[in-house]
Amino acid sequence: MIKLLYKRDGRLVEFCPDTLYCSLSCALQAADCHTPGLAQSIGEKAIQLLTQQQTEPVQAAQVHKAAYQALVDAGYTDAAEKFDAWRRQRTGARQADSPLMQAIHEITYVDARLSDMKRDNANIDGNTAMGSMLQIGTAGAKAYNAAHMLRPEQAKAHQNGDIHIHDFDFYALTTTCCQIDLIRLFEGGFSTGHGYLREPASIGSYAALAAIAIQSNQNDQHGGQSIPNFDYAMAKGVAKTFARLYKRHLSQVLEDLLEQENCQPLVEQALAQAAVSPRLETDAQQVDEALCQALCNQQVDASIAAKAVKAARRRATQQTERDTYQAMEGFIHNLNTMHSRAGAQTPFSSINYGTDTSPEGRLAIRMVLLAQDAGLGHGETPIFPIHIFKVKDGVNYNPEDPNYDLFQLSMKVSAKRLFPNYVFLDAPFNLQYYRPGHPETEVATMGCRTRVMGNTFDPSREISYSRGNLSFTSINLPRLALKAKGDEASFFLALDSMMELVSQQLLDRFEIQARKRVYNYPFLMGQGVWLDSDQLGPDDELREVLRHGTLSIGFIGLAETLTALYGHHHGESEEMQQKGLALVQYMRDFCDRKSQEYQMNFSLLATPAEGLAGRFTRMDQKEFGSVPGVTDREYYTNSFHIPVWFPISAYEKIQKEAPYHALTNAGHISYVELDGDTAQNLEAFESVVRCMHDSGIGYGSINHPVDRDPVCGYVGVIGDVCPRCGRRSGEALSPEKIEELRKKYPRVPSLCGCR
Repeated sequence: MIKLLYKRDGRLVEFCPDTLYCSLSCALQAADCHTPGLAQSIGEKAIQLLTQQQTEPVQAAQVHKAAYQALVDAGYTDAAEKFDAWRRQRTGARQADSPLMQAIHEITYVDARLSDMKRDNANIDGNTAMGSMLQIGTAGAKAYNAAHMLRPEQAKAHQNGDIHIHDFDFYALTTTCCQIDLIRLFEGGFSTGHGYLREPASIGSYAALAAIAIQSNQNDQHGGQSIPNFDYAMAKGVAKTFARLYKRHLSQVLEDLLEQENCQPLVEQALAQAAVSPRLETDAQQVDEALCQALCNQQVDASIAAKAVKAARRRATQQTERDTYQAMEGFIHNLNTMHSRAGAQTPFSSINYGTDTSPEGRLAIRMVLLAQDAGLGHGETPIFPIHIFKVKDGVNYNPEDPNYDLFQLSMKVSAKRLFPNYVFLDAPFNLQYYRPGHPETEVATMGCRTRVMGNTFDPSREISYSRGNLSFTSINLPRLALKAKGDEASFFLALDSMMELVSQQLLDRFEIQARKRVYNYPFLMGQGVWLDSDQLGPDDELREVLRHGTLSIGFIGLAETLTALYGHHHGESEEMQQKGLALVQYMRDFCDRKSQEYQMNFSLLATPAEGLAGRFTRMDQKEFGSVPGVTDREYYTNSFHIPVWFPISAYEKIQKEAPYHALTNAGHISYVELDGDTAQNLEAFESVVRCMHDSGIGYGSINHPVDRDPVCGYVGVIGDVCPRCGRRSGEALSPEKIEELRKKYPRVPSLCGCR
């Protein structure tokens, strides 16, 4: 006997024969051939047909087909046709009124500024054709995944707002993010699927191919693309550029001084004899002296040789600096203009740097900071890449450290451009992985906050390179607290149940990902970007290599959770701080147990607010009403953060939030909001960064007001009057004044919007 039925919207319900009998009765009546008991008799024949198919649960479409066949077999062809037409009409009406069709209608006709759905991904312009098409695909994928990819309890929890499955549209397709090791990728060249690219030979090519690598990998994953070793990778391009320019300029200078043509063979012979390779600053005197001696051995006068070598180094250094700046400027411009995913989205990108102390690495760091400081064409602050400066005692934190000047420059730029953010390698939970001379052991982030370091699957590979997050799902903590009604034991029982549900959902999603093949990810896996994927063939499954990644359980609204349970949040008292830490520790312990049980990397994520903070709150307001301190605002607080509306100093906030960084091993960030023009108060800015470092913050960011005058292009804090052009807000300037400003400040747009 049939017991269960999958309805057309994916819901699993109890099969009801009476519903079938009623539909058949309507069809028979429409055909003027209805008699008592006939509909039930034909319906029973249809059920027999379904039973013979031996499928349980049955699909609604199967019931439709069996009923149609039973009518035909009984000789009621006209009724069968009317039944079929009626069912098709009902299906059309249902589809037109379905959430999917309503979503497509909104995407098609509603302005993105008025649609929460079209603002779900801030990196996609929902008003464009390609952006709309991508969002229509997203809506369809979500509908399919909800109906077919989740267990009933998981689907219910996601739909009701107990949990939020991030990037649900990509549920059955790919993984989240990856840290791209550019050095390894570039060795010998690589392919984007449309031709093979040679190994880059200059800093310009290194920077251009870095942007291409990010774009290519973005097409294989739904999350962020990060470079953990940007300075170390770009240093190789700087070195190649300097060596080439040094040889070229030395040849040119010798040609001028010796008044002869083509001194390149002479230079090559001298370099070979001296057995040296010109490097930027490194052992400059030793290299130059050896080269001078080699030139003298080639019958070049000593004074001419010395003069030529000195001039060659000066010119090569100057041009290398210019080329490196242009390369970094081009890199930033590319990542704010190039698109992935059918041309609808700029890649969500981030770069980590700050610890390469070689002259080439230092130059790359300095120039990418200066390019970020300059901004885009009209002085706009670049959105991408997100810059992350890695702070390390002994490398750049102290005045005597080799990269201290770059740390200082980073703060000057961040005070103006909001980036870089800061990763603190001295935080104990970061320092435990750090090995001097092994940059792969330096913690790097994906920009948004995701962090991948520990490796239960393979403890010998606890590195940041070539790894990333597989998927993450967040729990609505405030809802659990509201349902518990102040009962702590009840809350933790519910939390246990929800974490079990989420961990199973993550494992289910991993099973889908694990059955994918290398050919499904032609760049990520096909080009060996992901750890150990270079050992696989095109048809191999990804199960084992994906185990290097993380499965993350996230949470949001710790402050509201504590308020719902105890009446106060962790910013208000030390007692509540300890309650908050105990709660987050409880979740971390659960993740650690799952890691050992499955020998996989379960980790705890301090979830970014994204869209779910508002989604959770709106749903909970409908169920619980406006609860003071919990649901009485538009959004739940980001992860473990102290609420932004709570009066607390920057230093107290940092010290309160720092202990949570040690517990959230999947990723975290603390924000500090500063008032006024921080570019004019770098001392205060630096004191906040140092407080983060000394308090044990893992990853931090400082937010501050950034204004831009649309006429003169001034970037900074603008009060009533622009400090550059003297224009008041809303005041129009004469064409003559605008032209004057345009000549004085070249980045200012003219009246037509051109430079």
